[in-house]
Amino acid sequence: MIKRITYGLLIGLSLISCEGDLFQDPLTAKSINNFFSNEGEIESAINGVYATLQSTGLYNLYLPAIGEIPSDNTFDEVPANDGGRYGQLDEFTTISSNDVITTTWKDAYIGIQAANLILNRIGNIDFETDSIKEARIGELKFIRALLYFNLVRIYGDVPLVTQETTDPTTYFGQARTPVEEVYLQLVMDLEDALELLPLSPDQPGRVNLTAAQTLLGKVFLTLKDFDKAEMMLQAVVDAGIHSLQNLPEEVFDVNNELNSEIIFAVQFASGVNGNSEGSDAFVQFSPSGTVNGAKGHNLPNRDFIALYNQNDLRKSAYIGETDKEVPFCKKYHKPLTIPEDGESDWVVLRYAEVLLMLAESKNENGNISEALFYLNLVRNRAGLENYTSNDQSEVDKAIELERRLELIGEGHRWFYLLRTGKAIETVNQWFEKNTSLGISIEEHDLLMPIPQSQINTDPALKQNPGY
Repeated sequence: MIKRITYGLLIGLSLISCEGDLFQDPLTAKSINNFFSNEGEIESAINGVYATLQSTGLYNLYLPAIGEIPSDNTFDEVPANDGGRYGQLDEFTTISSNDVITTTWKDAYIGIQAANLILNRIGNIDFETDSIKEARIGELKFIRALLYFNLVRIYGDVPLVTQETTDPTTYFGQARTPVEEVYLQLVMDLEDALELLPLSPDQPGRVNLTAAQTLLGKVFLTLKDFDKAEMMLQAVVDAGIHSLQNLPEEVFDVNNELNSEIIFAVQFASGVNGNSEGSDAFVQFSPSGTVNGAKGHNLPNRDFIALYNQNDLRKSAYIGETDKEVPFCKKYHKPLTIPEDGESDWVVLRYAEVLLMLAESKNENGNISEALFYLNLVRNRAGLENYTSNDQSEVDKAIELERRLELIGEGHRWFYLLRTGKAIETVNQWFEKNTSLGISIEEHDLLMPIPQSQINTDPALKQNPGY
């Protein structure tokens, strides 16, 4: 189990501001070199890279919110709660000082710098087993690619840094790297990882080959290279190590974590290290008044819930209601201790989405019958009969619907709308139908603002249009 490990070397980072200022006293190269002297120290540092994914700005809280709240799936119960940081996402009024987008940027670059630091040194360290050393390099490249994939989808052009930064001024004036170049790098990282990662990791929870294939398949879908996407996703299926759980409620059972459907998850634990290893998702994404500290962020809306067929097993497995009939997502389980100490792992990649992405790829490539086969595997697990159609457009709509019903609350819907070009039309239709707020989004609303603290630190980081 790869749980949070305090990692004292994650300081002196370029491209990250702390209350508007860069750290001015970075750990010296000499100090770092003295630490990274053997396999055990490298292993501890790699665990620290995994731990960065548990940060508030990443999979503890903010990243799933960014991937869901702006979409037509969820809403913020009281937009003014927490200074409006989530409500701004919901109503497309996000400002450049919003803590969600500021912390997500910061925590992503902390993870990238941590990975860069080790990748810069691991080649000179002897490992007892070469295959373990290769696997660790592959894990680091996967994590770096994952973080950059999130960054470009959220902010567009972002600074691309693949070397360790020991001097905070090194990247002053670099400005933002075009999205296309960032994608080239993250694809390269993932392709390298394919050559290095084992099918079965030496420890549960570590990145393996199918995780890299899945993420690369999703990247190719985003780039609209459907042939390569299909090839990657088919490889995951053909590997034969993943399968759907028998029932939807088994997927997110805290007693069934890292099951055969989970391809990669960020792990959390309740009641460990003074209740410091848990996730905030349960308390933050619960309706107000249901638990101490609940804020009602990221709640499924009624329009979405009405999409479930009455025979769909996922409705009762994934969606709950309070006594006051306020809906919430049941994928995050109540902590054993304090509300902020949630035990549920955050599932980043899972097999059900692989099947739906493979169906999407095959449908785009004109193979409707095979697309329906993979779509119906997910439908059948939900207790639904086969969907049939010979119309490519209708099959596309069926796959989109199945994604919503299956992946609710997991932080995928907004990114799906972005990559398919459906965001503006879909969100505007939702606002027109469900609110009287007069909200209408445009092209500039598809990216989040660059954090103002970063622009203040380095004016070469120009702001996105419209902010």
